[in-house]
Amino acid sequence: MNSTLFTPSRRQILQSASSGFGYLAFSALTSLAARSSFGAAVNPLAPKTPHFGGTAKRVIFMAMQGAPSHVDTFDYKPRLNKDNGQDAKGFAKLLGSPFEFTQHGQSGLPISSLFPNLAGHADDLCLINSMHTDLPNHPQATTQMHTGNFQFVRPSMGAWTLYGLGTENDSLPGFITLSPPNGAQNYGSAFLPAIYQGTPIGQQARNRFVAQEAQDEVKNISNPKLSKDLQRVQLDYLKSLNAGKLQRDEYHPDVEGIIESYELAFRMQDELPEVMALSDEPESIRKLYGLDDRTTGAFAQQCIKARRLAEAGVRFIQLNHGNWDHHRNLKGGLEQNCAEIDRPIAALLEDLKQRDMLKDTLVIWAGEFGRTPHGQNGNGRDHNNKGYSLWMAGGGVKGGLRYGATDEHGYQAVENKVHIHDWHATILHTLGLDHKNLTYQYTGRDFRLTDVHGEVVKGILA
Repeated sequence: MNSTLFTPSRRQILQSASSGFGYLAFSALTSLAARSSFGAAVNPLAPKTPHFGGTAKRVIFMAMQGAPSHVDTFDYKPRLNKDNGQDAKGFAKLLGSPFEFTQHGQSGLPISSLFPNLAGHADDLCLINSMHTDLPNHPQATTQMHTGNFQFVRPSMGAWTLYGLGTENDSLPGFITLSPPNGAQNYGSAFLPAIYQGTPIGQQARNRFVAQEAQDEVKNISNPKLSKDLQRVQLDYLKSLNAGKLQRDEYHPDVEGIIESYELAFRMQDELPEVMALSDEPESIRKLYGLDDRTTGAFAQQCIKARRLAEAGVRFIQLNHGNWDHHRNLKGGLEQNCAEIDRPIAALLEDLKQRDMLKDTLVIWAGEFGRTPHGQNGNGRDHNNKGYSLWMAGGGVKGGLRYGATDEHGYQAVENKVHIHDWHATILHTLGLDHKNLTYQYTGRDFRLTDVHGEVVKGILA
């Protein structure tokens, strides 16, 4: 029997003593070298060279859930009012718009009385009056608006943008969605690496006091129980464990996403609360946006934060506003919705312009489809995917332009028709990305935002 005394090594002592707590610190220190070879060498969020020189560096996308009525907002149809009450399509009566349209700016764009503040920026707006999409159902149309496909889970437009361009600030998420509704698929990354998915902040609110909860969420991303140095030690240990798992499995995108997400969260805790805090905004800005007004305050918060995030280098910022599904109470519902967003949106355009940022910031306002020219429930409109409107501003699109047209009543697009795939291709084009070449191989096939469709709408480009 061998009676040689067993002498444990220093590593073994660290592993066994005090439940291995000492080994945690040792492992973290040794993982510093690993960090230089794993994670630091290739930063998936690092800025990337676009396919060609784009006109936009970033996107602010304002998503109006529920489908705003185009014939009451941005698609002027005098014949619809003239034929008010007449039979339409053999099953309903035409419903003229209760809102007056007037021409604005040097371009003379017709804009509804619902947007008195935004109308002052008519010469910045590129109205597309000939949009159409595939289905008139909210879940499918909303998913297609965000991802290009309603049949399968696909990466969102923001995720594709971040994948194609990276971000200008690696201490912040490159894609942020403010006050999102339910439906993470619409800002997710699907089969793209998880680091490209949108980071949701807050919940959808129509009241500025409720919206303040989103600010409180941001304040709580730091860990008050551990110093930054100890957090770094803890994070490095977790990273070494995940790296070992990744090395054994060779391919594990979920683990890659966890490693990258932890690193980003660590960097965020210093910068994100400061960027999202509105306390340092001057009184003039608060008044411009209507930040302290009960009606406009919630969306004003989103708009100011969008501008601050854009300044900080975030690549894709999504704002959200709901309850546009007006099957009844069309007049009252639209008046309330538009009153909540009109002033903040006009202020955002003005603010970006004054900071010389509108020229390379693509601002988008859109819903998933439009509404019917015929009435429903006496004072409402049904879903309509065959023709609707949206607008874009800045970022290299023509201002003061009314592109495309629906028929005389607004039922369907008939002139310069723009499908959702064409719209996506055009957005990517402004960012310097060729939608046919921005691909990701998954299950043996190259996927893209526009699938196998889409043409750039060159007629709206400046």
